[in-house]
Amino acid sequence: MATTSDIKKGLCIKFNHDIYKVIEFLHVKPGKGPAFVRTKLKSVTTGKILDNTFSAGHKIEDVRVETHKFQYLYPEGDTYHFMNTEDYNQITLQKSVLDAPDLMKEGEVVTVLINTEDNMPLSVEMPSHVILEITHTEPGVKGNTATNATKPATVETGARINVPLFINEGDKIKIDTEKGAYTERIKE
Repeated sequence: MATTSDIKKGLCIKFNHDIYKVIEFLHVKPGKGPAFVRTKLKSVTTGKILDNTFSAGHKIEDVRVETHKFQYLYPEGDTYHFMNTEDYNQITLQKSVLDAPDLMKEGEVVTVLINTEDNMPLSVEMPSHVILEITHTEPGVKGNTATNATKPATVETGARINVPLFINEGDKIKIDTEKGAYTERIKE
């Protein structure tokens, strides 16, 4: 058993007869009244996101997990195929379990959290940043640079990202996988 002081991003807990992964949390100590922890939980079975508040010191049942490196192979409808980089066993996961499936390139190595009780995969953690190539974007219009102007662009995985006007087709960009946002252009 853990308490609210053990809550951290990525922790898997049993809550409401399901397993949830903590995706955001905030410890709050108001001037008046008891402290509490505000959390945003994502169900690892359905992908549903839930906001919940735990009072300070509340007991939570954590799920023991192991992390393994898996290589992303290919998508098949809403099913994604991965291969363990150590023993080459393959697993399939549903799209709802993935945090940013539209930013995953074939061959990408990700971390899969596996429940130690039943060896079932719980969730996939992407690297903090990925580097993808722009496959389509409109040319930037000169004179539109008074503010941080952006334009939509499509990357090689099919995801749409807003990028600065100076980015062109064929450029490689670094994308923050947590926010799904442009970070910087990569020079070869």
